[in-house]
Amino acid sequence: MTGTLAGQVAVVTGGGKGLGRAFALHLAALGASVVVNNRNRVVDADGRGAADHVVDEIIAADGQAVADYGDVADPATADALVDIAMSTWGRLDVLVTSAAVSSPQMFHNTSADNFAQVMNINVTGTALVASAAMRVMREAGHGRIIMVASTAGLHGEPTVSAYAASKGAVIALGRTVAAEGARRGVLTNILLPYATTQMTEAGMDPRLADSMRAELVAPVVGALADPASTINGQVIVAAGTGLRVADAIEGGTVSFGDAEQLSGTELATLIAQSRAGDQHTYAHAQEAFQAFAADRV
Repeated sequence: MTGTLAGQVAVVTGGGKGLGRAFALHLAALGASVVVNNRNRVVDADGRGAADHVVDEIIAADGQAVADYGDVADPATADALVDIAMSTWGRLDVLVTSAAVSSPQMFHNTSADNFAQVMNINVTGTALVASAAMRVMREAGHGRIIMVASTAGLHGEPTVSAYAASKGAVIALGRTVAAEGARRGVLTNILLPYATTQMTEAGMDPRLADSMRAELVAPVVGALADPASTINGQVIVAAGTGLRVADAIEGGTVSFGDAEQLSGTELATLIAQSRAGDQHTYAHAQEAFQAFAADRV
């Protein structure tokens, strides 16, 4: 197949359904060979799971793909995914971490087991696979990592505290990986998609379901995977045919002098003054600290 990703090899976790499926199909349409990862929680009468069916779609369209059924929360899955890419096609160029669970619970009812499961799949699973891919990509001097998070990780969201916490962690992880990998040609970005999927359809406004189809977000992933792309460390919200960039912003620095204590009213005034001051973004925490320290000297 020809396209911007011809000759490239991609791994897509959670690639059997929803957004992951859309990403895997799109990368394949651009010419990439794809390792489609998805846990076999549901199989058909022939014992074939969601990843198998996506692989069938790719092959039917004259693409190349293989299925993997590992759980990303299992440390062995990360190395296995990289090994499949390397042993089958001899390289790994693109990683899309789309595997995730939500498991809604009100925060005061959240169980330790529920919270741990969400964090293990969404955060640890993302980190383990990305770390394994990063090692190969750094050695090759080239790679593109797209971590799928959520605006719940930016703003919070009622009833899904564990999910929101996990996606906030993925955003911070992605920005950190971006800062570390850039000098070795490995660029990392974080995608925050809105889409109609099995996870979101229950709460999706029916009037928006068609315009929020998962495949409409896939071109953003294809662009971030483009070997010619120089985009790095960006947090991109995408839905339908639109996108907007998101960022971590710090306000202006204000002083509370030598006060040994502050009232709630005084603190509220300082917060308002900071919000009214110049707004700043930073590539990483050390850069933010140095700027803050300079304001205090």
